[in-house]
Amino acid sequence: MTTTVSTTDERPAAAPHWFRTALAAPVETGEVGVAGVTVRYRAWGPRGDGLVLVHGGAAHAHWWDHVAPLLVEPGGRRVVAIDLSGHGDSDAAPDYTLEGWAEEVLAVAGHAGAGPAPVVIGHSMGGMVALIAAQRHGQRLGGVVVIDTPVREWSPEELAARDKRAFGPLRVYPTLEAGVARFRTVPPQEGDLPYVLAHIAETSLRETDGGWSWKFDPRIFTRTAMGPGDLEVPGCRVALFRAEHGLVPADMGEMIVDRLGRGVPLIEIPTAAHHVMIDQPIALVTGLRALLGDWRHTRVHEPR
Repeated sequence: MTTTVSTTDERPAAAPHWFRTALAAPVETGEVGVAGVTVRYRAWGPRGDGLVLVHGGAAHAHWWDHVAPLLVEPGGRRVVAIDLSGHGDSDAAPDYTLEGWAEEVLAVAGHAGAGPAPVVIGHSMGGMVALIAAQRHGQRLGGVVVIDTPVREWSPEELAARDKRAFGPLRVYPTLEAGVARFRTVPPQEGDLPYVLAHIAETSLRETDGGWSWKFDPRIFTRTAMGPGDLEVPGCRVALFRAEHGLVPADMGEMIVDRLGRGVPLIEIPTAAHHVMIDQPIALVTGLRALLGDWRHTRVHEPR
């Protein structure tokens, strides 16, 4: 395990105190080999009962930098954010599947010290990974939380890639600033907090020959799809978060709950768009804290 601790806060003064404090929190970095691929992660808080945060398609662990420290404080949890293979600072893999990524999540949870029964929290495509992890290893998890994950044939990122509207061959930009200026979320949304967006954009690029390029492997969008028929998660509790203006309309949320079981909570984040951690991070943290506090004192639901 490679571990470093960072307490550097390089955010602009315009960012609010809570955000600058979160980015200044001590963070460990580590890596573990999974199926011959090096998978990297970031971790906050003491080892023990914890969470694993899973990003969406073409995103990375730094999307959680301002959220993860706020989830550590209430109960001294271990919070881990993974770079799935083909994303962020992890290695590319020969191929990509939801099942393969789910195995990476379990491996990172164990290696990073997230406790014997971690909760897996996934956003967008990461929610699909969390559900597959629950299907395959539900008895080993404390639960899964799915954040604005549209359960249909393809995620918005994958549709954009397949339609050649985004995520094509990686471009090389002459400077980091030039690359940051080209950063866009998919799907686009209004109301993003500019200091959060700037941090995510800056950490989405790596220096390469001739300049700077995006960290993700474009081949990640060749994976197989997940549809409503795949919603079978025996022996693992699940919660759904829906952004009011996101990609999971009310009827889809109800369909997912119907298939998973009516005991599954469905929590809506008011005014939020799909990328909740960019436009409504405090509301997201509030909802997660409340849910996790309840789960800490209640029993896991028995399989249907």
